[in-house]
Amino acid sequence: MAAACDTANRMETDPRDGALITALAAKVGTPFWLYDAGRIERQIERLRGFDTIRYAQKANSNLDLLRIMRRNGVKIDAVSNGEITRALTAGYAAGGDDLVFTADIFDRATLERVAALGIPVNCGSPDMIDQIASISPGHRIWLRINPGFGHGHSNKTNTGGPFSKHGIWHEQLPELGPRIEAAGLDLVGLHMHIGSGVDYEHLERVGDAMIDAYRALGLPVRAVSAGGGLSVPYRDGGSEIDTAHYIEKWNSARLAIQQHQSAPVEMEIEPGRFLVAAAGCLVAEVRAVKRVAERFFVVVDAGFNDLARPAMYGSYHRIGFVDAQGAQVGGALHPVAVAGPLCESGDVFTQGEGGVVEFRDMPLPKVGDFCVFADAGAYGAAMSSNYNSRPLIPEVVIDGDRLRLARRRQTMDELLALETGEDLMLDSVAAERERRA
Repeated sequence: MAAACDTANRMETDPRDGALITALAAKVGTPFWLYDAGRIERQIERLRGFDTIRYAQKANSNLDLLRIMRRNGVKIDAVSNGEITRALTAGYAAGGDDLVFTADIFDRATLERVAALGIPVNCGSPDMIDQIASISPGHRIWLRINPGFGHGHSNKTNTGGPFSKHGIWHEQLPELGPRIEAAGLDLVGLHMHIGSGVDYEHLERVGDAMIDAYRALGLPVRAVSAGGGLSVPYRDGGSEIDTAHYIEKWNSARLAIQQHQSAPVEMEIEPGRFLVAAAGCLVAEVRAVKRVAERFFVVVDAGFNDLARPAMYGSYHRIGFVDAQGAQVGGALHPVAVAGPLCESGDVFTQGEGGVVEFRDMPLPKVGDFCVFADAGAYGAAMSSNYNSRPLIPEVVIDGDRLRLARRRQTMDELLALETGEDLMLDSVAAERERRA
């Protein structure tokens, strides 16, 4: 079972994998997500050169996947109060270093909660430093630094530089050292995540920027975090990141800081999609094959409310088709675009950034066949919505020789239950309206 998503991920279909997809479609209905725990664990092993691997759960926060991370010694990063709850529910402990909260602001409820539970905070703004100091003296903090430059395959995945909202601007660091000391906060380390994708020349620049940030701050640290953004080869022929080289470059920065302060410095990494992207796929059913001029639209029952990445920033996913018997669909190639059922022209999975529809040379499936979207384990289910009043879809995990329903399909009753129509008229507002009348 462990290679089921290879139906699309590598376009090499083992008949047993196709049979599993068709069996699951009959059991849980389409569309559905399918994840492979073994593939996640292999990705974790590639990063063991770091002292701490901390999963950025925003990539996929399903409790089943969080428990897989925990059993493999991977710690957790949370970016919201809800993600804190997910981590605690999955068995992570508050108050130690199991869990770190990372954000650019605190909402009031989250500020109170991290203070009460003693959860270390990765501060992305000077205001966060002041706010945590005001209610939790001695609190452990990290600083997320914006070094003045960024990197990413899209403007929407670039998390550094003057056009990014993320992190503390590097020029402010000299004033923050005395501020942290005066507040009595416990500085754990520095964090620098500048965007997705890896280019080794750029990586060297980031390492140098971390050293510069440390010197500008003027305080000792116990750890540095390389952030995330490790690349995933979404396209056929795409290159895999050399994790040994990546570790070596960050270790050089760590050693330079350690030598300067003559005290140990640990090295963390915070991968998200690197751990889960290739472990997941989206399975949908083909519901129409439409000829448009000399091209074809294959329309499936999953939409961008399920997999938003192509519509959001033109992301590429390999796509394969499996027939009702579980065999890979073959035959002559045609120019094909794959689209969803939403009442939106942008509901197309084969599009580039900017919304240009792309037609790929693919064999034509027929109605009732299954469409498998590869490398969809990251920012797939996590970004899903109820747009067009569509319930969230099931998630299934392959774990060795076991299959688990990690999330059942949402019902319309559950969706409608939130819409109570409760009267929230405030007395002061009602009185003012009556006065004006």
